[in-house]
Amino acid sequence: MKKLLYLLMIISLVSCCKGKDDGTVKGNTDSIVVDSNNINVSILIDLSDRIDTVANPNPTMEYYQRDTEYIKAIEKGFLNHVKSKKIITYDDQMQVFFNPEPSDPKMNELTKELKVSFNKDIPKSYFDSVDKKYLELPLQIYKSAIKDREYIGSDIWEFFKNKVKDYCIKDDRRNILFILTDGYMYHENTKFDEKKEKSYKTSYLTTKLIKANNLTTSGFKDTIEKNGFGFVKANENLSNLEVIVLGINPEKGNPFEEAVIKEYWENWFKEMKIKKYQIRSADLPSNLEPIILKAISGK
Repeated sequence: MKKLLYLLMIISLVSCCKGKDDGTVKGNTDSIVVDSNNINVSILIDLSDRIDTVANPNPTMEYYQRDTEYIKAIEKGFLNHVKSKKIITYDDQMQVFFNPEPSDPKMNELTKELKVSFNKDIPKSYFDSVDKKYLELPLQIYKSAIKDREYIGSDIWEFFKNKVKDYCIKDDRRNILFILTDGYMYHENTKFDEKKEKSYKTSYLTTKLIKANNLTTSGFKDTIEKNGFGFVKANENLSNLEVIVLGINPEKGNPFEEAVIKEYWENWFKEMKIKKYQIRSADLPSNLEPIILKAISGK
């Protein structure tokens, strides 16, 4: 028995030595890059009159200022994520979208500047340049929109229908889409409804529609379910997309308006098979920043 054990030990030792000589790596995986934690962050901005400081003022903090602070927090979370990784694993990107695109070429140039990508060859100074861009350019975009008062609106439904898969989803990334909006959805180019025997779906949501559908009491959920109210499904399978909606801001007069808006969005996301989502009210940036950072870190 002792001789047999001795023989097995010799065979094992020889096998280990062969392993070191035949090109395989043992105990050192620095040269093997397996990283499924690359992220693709997108920001969809609603440039409707919700940001108008005259029509929709907020003495505590204007809504466009809240938006720019939300964007800064998103950028902070993105850079924190990149910095937490080894340089050799960098393969992350972030971008900003409008829908439809503004006619002003300057606005489109600003969004191009806000599309940033990190890879292993990026110099360390690139972090500072991204920080500078996201500190200055979003504010320029909002101020330009407010100055002209030519609000293009936001066709969120059409974005989900025709663009979200191409623009915001990559197969080898963790895809996160932030939507900055007040929660109402309306654009004249895609305003339609689908009436069936047991449902009434629309591509839009306005305070007028909420009232017309009698969603002004504590029983609004039962009314929604009974009548099949909701958004028309815009896509079939967005399971590889996480969505965070920031800035829900209901009109005053209906104490259940905010809850109705969130119910519409939540049901819409579920129908499109979006598994991870958050729908947040237009709170102060200092309150939402920890939520934004946590959403990006995934912790």
